[in-house]
Amino acid sequence: MTDTDHIHLIAHLVAKPGKEQALIDAVLAVVPAVREEPGCIAYVPHLSREHPGTVVMVEAWEDQAAIDAHTAGASFTALAARFDELLAEPLRLETLRRLA
Repeated sequence: MTDTDHIHLIAHLVAKPGKEQALIDAVLAVVPAVREEPGCIAYVPHLSREHPGTVVMVEAWEDQAAIDAHTAGASFTALAARFDELLAEPLRLETLRRLA
């Protein structure tokens, strides 16, 4: 498998007004555990410079099975359980395939 076969994701998490720091804290809390999950190549949180209060996750996974395990795993489900409290809009995912 080459890097172009891996699945790359961009996840946008838009915080409710006043929940920006709580969202950042919640995301940062799961990062170490997610990076240890089987099939996780990269799991890197960013704060958007263009859209205040938006956390952008840049992710890379070996395959769809790794993503499925991640979304069913304890770290993501604990974070997702707080989405109603923290997010102003639904989580938005963009799936990418690396060209080179």
